[in-house]
Amino acid sequence: MKPSVISIVLGGGRGSRLFPLTDKRSKPAVPIAGKYRLVDIPISNCLNSGFNRIMVLTQFNSASLNSHIKNTYHFDIFSKGFVDILAAEQSTENENWYQGTADAVRQSMRHLEKYDYDYILILSGDQLYQMDFKEMIDFHVKNGGDITIATIPVNAKDATGFGILKSNEEGHITSFIEKPASDLLPDWKSEVSDEMKYQGREYLASMGIYVFNKKVLKKMFQEDPGDDFGKELIPNAISKGYTTLSYQYTGYWTDIGTIGSFFEANMDLTNEVPKFNMFSSSPIYTRARMLPPSKINGSFVNKAVFGDGCIIMADKIEHTLVGIRTRIDKGSTVIRSYIMGADYYQTIEDIEENEKKGIPSIGVGKFCYIENAILDKNCHIGNNVRIIGNKHLQDGEFDTYCIKDGVIVIKKDAIIKDGTIIP
Repeated sequence: MKPSVISIVLGGGRGSRLFPLTDKRSKPAVPIAGKYRLVDIPISNCLNSGFNRIMVLTQFNSASLNSHIKNTYHFDIFSKGFVDILAAEQSTENENWYQGTADAVRQSMRHLEKYDYDYILILSGDQLYQMDFKEMIDFHVKNGGDITIATIPVNAKDATGFGILKSNEEGHITSFIEKPASDLLPDWKSEVSDEMKYQGREYLASMGIYVFNKKVLKKMFQEDPGDDFGKELIPNAISKGYTTLSYQYTGYWTDIGTIGSFFEANMDLTNEVPKFNMFSSSPIYTRARMLPPSKINGSFVNKAVFGDGCIIMADKIEHTLVGIRTRIDKGSTVIRSYIMGADYYQTIEDIEENEKKGIPSIGVGKFCYIENAILDKNCHIGNNVRIIGNKHLQDGEFDTYCIKDGVIVIKKDAIIKDGTIIP
């Protein structure tokens, strides 16, 4: 019998570490891989796992995320499937906005009462991975779990940045510590495969992916007023003796928490054999845009990924992701960068009007050089512009761009005049 599951995707908080990409949108709405949004990853994993009842909880800068989901995920009337938005709301019972991951789910439980389900699958909206959640649910049911946490083995260097769980040989989690100091790590090794041990990955990090029995989660919410799963509810549940299981995942997974991790995850997609396989039999679903194929004229291209509807006349594009509707003019070079593209095409009238005002067209102008940079949507980059990021640059925020983790991020809709040099 197929398990009855409701999936909840957490829309995230302010996403300050991903600023300025989150200045005008929520984290799950940030474009990734040239044509998708981050939220497409957990939703696609759910659909590919056979779970098509999905709630997305939103709060900050949610307009573009709401629009994307509304325009993307449609099911026929016989499937009973849905991807619904649950926006944070004040009510007579609770006047507060979401205070954390657990509080977001707690406040949303009343909206789930009309559905018949036995298990709740809770997911983050800002991670890049491919997982069959049915296998995780089956593991949870077979082993009699109250709670199952997806874990991934990490090395000692990475372990200090995660919640680390300790499990016994049966896969039962016995204790939990949030971002442990390096001198505490020797006591936090868990049972992992020989391959993981060989790689030095002996610490189990929580992936922020949880399965709860419905009755157990309701009871936990009654017992524990905590706002966060990782910091409060789950450690408390372990101490109270709830059967908490570790479901070890050994594939590719990365948390898109910072500009640096976001940039490197996208750059990896341009490699010959990327860690995240966009070409697998499990599709990544997104909004179907009726765009023309991309057109490339006279360019040297190596290790590049192009979205639809691009017009490329650059001299050279290498190790670069080029998003939808991108225009790059003659003589320009783009290396190790992510150009997110545009939300619309400019008309001839728009271009002529902007020329009168001295405003460059959307896209990259002539004879530009761009390296180690992210260009957010609808950027106007003039001619002879140089944008060069470097890991030695200090972080900083400016009118039209930010520097973070050595990457220069040009803000959405920014206008960069002819001859500008950044930094």
